[in-house]
Amino acid sequence: MVWTPEHTGRFLDHVAEDRLYALWHLIAFRGLRRGGAGGQRWIDTHLTDGRITVAKQLVVSGWEVYEGDPKTDAGARTIALDSDTVRVLRQHRAQQDKDRREWRSAWVETGRVFTKENSAMLHPANVTTRFGELCEEAGLPPIRLHDLRHGAATLAHAAGADLKDIQEMLGHSSIAITADTYTSLLPETDRAIAEAAARLVPRARPTKPDIKTAADIETDDESIADSARKSANGPHPGAPSAHAPRTQTAPDEESEAE
Repeated sequence: MVWTPEHTGRFLDHVAEDRLYALWHLIAFRGLRRGGAGGQRWIDTHLTDGRITVAKQLVVSGWEVYEGDPKTDAGARTIALDSDTVRVLRQHRAQQDKDRREWRSAWVETGRVFTKENSAMLHPANVTTRFGELCEEAGLPPIRLHDLRHGAATLAHAAGADLKDIQEMLGHSSIAITADTYTSLLPETDRAIAEAAARLVPRARPTKPDIKTAADIETDDESIADSARKSANGPHPGAPSAHAPRTQTAPDEESEAE
């Protein structure tokens, strides 16, 4: 399942004061994996240029967590950041600097963007648990944390990104993986893009009216019958019979189709 943009907005509004808000924001808009977000380092985060390089990830073995490289060359990638995400990350860094001063000698310098209160590494499983708690608090349809990454892909596509753009953003090793994963999720945004493209062409005259379907004709028939009933309740000189309009309807296209 993938949240609608409205769901995502409600979630981000609900978690705006959460200590890991910037992590949820980054996954929701730029589609980082859980391990990639947890492994993100400040030296790979270039806020002045509006980009991040995904160079490390957190890997779980049993319950132990260690730093590793992305599984594929495509996984090690540079992702552009929008101005709002840059602002969120700057605020997060300012809070982290404040925490460093408060923790003093107990501070664990890991150089990571997203950490525990004392800057120790996050455990990916705990991140997932926290996400589930926040979803429940917000009263939203339950989804996996990984589905928030799927949502980032659909948002990017709705904004005009094609499958190649999405592949590069998500770090898939081939576009086939992107297509297999997201083709079923993107028809609605495909239609929106098609409608937007059609509206770009100015026309000197209106297009031909729609051809009526059997359902349209049935609706029209009901409207005519309703008008006839009103006429029967209040006749006036020269008014047609209440049954007359029914003889003027089009053939039953549904019956013909059968």
